[in-house]
Amino acid sequence: MRQWNDECDVLVVGSGAGGVTGAYTAAREGLDVILVEATDRFGGTTAYSGGGGMWFPCNAVLGRAGDDDTLDDALTYFRAVVGDGSPDEMQETFVRSGAPLIDYLETDEHFVFQVLPWPDYFGRAPKARAGGRHIVPRPLRAAKLADSGETVRGPLGRDWADESAGDYLVGGRALVGRFLWAMEDMANARLRLGTALEELVVEDGVVAGAVVSCDGERRTIRARRGILLAAGGFEQNQGLRDEYGVPGSARDTMGPWGNLGKAHRAGIAVGADTRLMDQAWWSPGLTHPDGRSAFALWFTGGIFVDGAGKRFVNESSPYDRLGRDVIAHEDVDASAARYWMIYDDREGLVPPVKAPNVPLSATEDYLAAGLWKTADTLAELAELIGVPAENLTATVQRFNEFAATGTDADFGRGDEPYDRSFSGGNSPLVPIEKGPFHAAAFGISDLGTKGGLVTDTSARVLDASGTVIPGLYAAGNTMAPVSGTVYPGGGNPIGASMVFSHLAALDMARGVRGS
Repeated sequence: MRQWNDECDVLVVGSGAGGVTGAYTAAREGLDVILVEATDRFGGTTAYSGGGGMWFPCNAVLGRAGDDDTLDDALTYFRAVVGDGSPDEMQETFVRSGAPLIDYLETDEHFVFQVLPWPDYFGRAPKARAGGRHIVPRPLRAAKLADSGETVRGPLGRDWADESAGDYLVGGRALVGRFLWAMEDMANARLRLGTALEELVVEDGVVAGAVVSCDGERRTIRARRGILLAAGGFEQNQGLRDEYGVPGSARDTMGPWGNLGKAHRAGIAVGADTRLMDQAWWSPGLTHPDGRSAFALWFTGGIFVDGAGKRFVNESSPYDRLGRDVIAHEDVDASAARYWMIYDDREGLVPPVKAPNVPLSATEDYLAAGLWKTADTLAELAELIGVPAENLTATVQRFNEFAATGTDADFGRGDEPYDRSFSGGNSPLVPIEKGPFHAAAFGISDLGTKGGLVTDTSARVLDASGTVIPGLYAAGNTMAPVSGTVYPGGGNPIGASMVFSHLAALDMARGVRGS
């Protein structure tokens, strides 16, 4: 008979929004919980989110602000954009479960949320909301936490450039921090850093526990009610990216270094089915002197051109849609997804990117690396970036004509509410006319892979026949995405991770493992 090093009711793997939601819910429902996090800090990819937003239609926070949305309208929108990318029952469960989760959390004084208007990402779809369905956590003073937030991952400025974390946790860090703060008062919640999942243990057809590694030692943990895999994606594992055909590079992901896909592999090893393993949450990436292309948004000018010197996308479209357009475009350098932002001198040499999300290096570093180019004329700039001068000149001339009329006849830039969200509702079409002219190199980045283990509406993992694997649950980027191949709105990844982790914990609280 197997000897266990430790036991609990619920073992949670991962500490992003899904992991901490699942651990908190299980502990609040009276279960004994162990949460393991492979890295040296809690928070996963969630901690890098600038907003920490949740796409939860018709929740109480929105209601108090006068929101008049309906769940039926929200479901109409979600189904219109996701289509058959996930089962109907999964979509309905997600859309209808966010508001009750907020009700559940707001009965605990550790949780405070606020509205952050953020347009739905498919503005032409039926029942899309220009103001969105989006809330965020209120910033949290770091001193509220026992360790003053030192063990909460991020912000990106600290992890990429050793900047100060500041006195407040904001965005995704605040969301994770509020769960950690709440669990400080729960003796039945044990949280462990530096502890990685290695494999799942199956006994009599039931997932009974796991083997984890900590400080070079392998240990076994028995989970009497079940195991929740909420360990993020596998974006940092280039081998798995290549195996499943995920575009882009591990070098350019925004996911933390611990997102290696160990939970995916462990689930697959015990028979879990998978879906959409070639998918990620993509974005344009400003390329930096160290070679990495990092998620960037909030462009106050400029256009993107391909290797032919021609414009090929709506530069103001939501980042995942824009990233997918880049990947699909045949005249973008496939080896590096290299393309260029072309802009004028109205804001100087630094690109008109107001949210680079990571600290910029010195201007001279970008110039020395050949990533930023400048020239007195567009023809000279074209030569510097290796595109036909006549194409670049004609492209800019045509775009300037659109800017003068306020209508982008080629790619519809400015036609949807999101396109105008960073320009105060005004047209995002800014002419390129004031020399000298500049170019900045861009690549493709991602916020993590999104393919994962197939589950039912209680987040129970299924095998290829659709049968429940007793004792095993999944959520977040470890779970096959409820949004399919699209990104319906800001807060969808975090929101879905929280909802299905919460439902998993409630399912484990209701009965014995394998029921």
